[in-house]
Amino acid sequence: MILDSTFLVDFERERKRRKPGAACAFLRAHADDPFCITFTIAGELGAGQSLGVDRAKWYRFIQSFRILESSPDVAWEFGQAYRHLQSQGTLIGANDLWIGATGLAYGLPVVTRNAREFGRIPGLEVLSY
Repeated sequence: MILDSTFLVDFERERKRRKPGAACAFLRAHADDPFCITFTIAGELGAGQSLGVDRAKWYRFIQSFRILESSPDVAWEFGQAYRHLQSQGTLIGANDLWIGATGLAYGLPVVTRNAREFGRIPGLEVLSY
């Protein structure tokens, strides 16, 4: 499963507040599943206020996940999804489109609370929490 940045931000907030919520419950329910992030999510985390100010802290956090890299298949899926969404007048943000394309190329669902946007990508399995 690919954990979207919205999920990771929610999980981090729940941990800091010591108040488990939907993200913690999702992880408990899927404890045996492997979790991944995309190269774009790693970049989003690096740009964020919490992890982006300390490279060592950022690296420790992201290395606990398999990082899915870009590939020709990811680029193809991005292009196909972009063309489809553009023709429908329903484009989503570029980072979310790259995350969705990565999910399609690797055959993995995306875990997010932003199911409305990710759900626009044809063929992408989206899991809400």
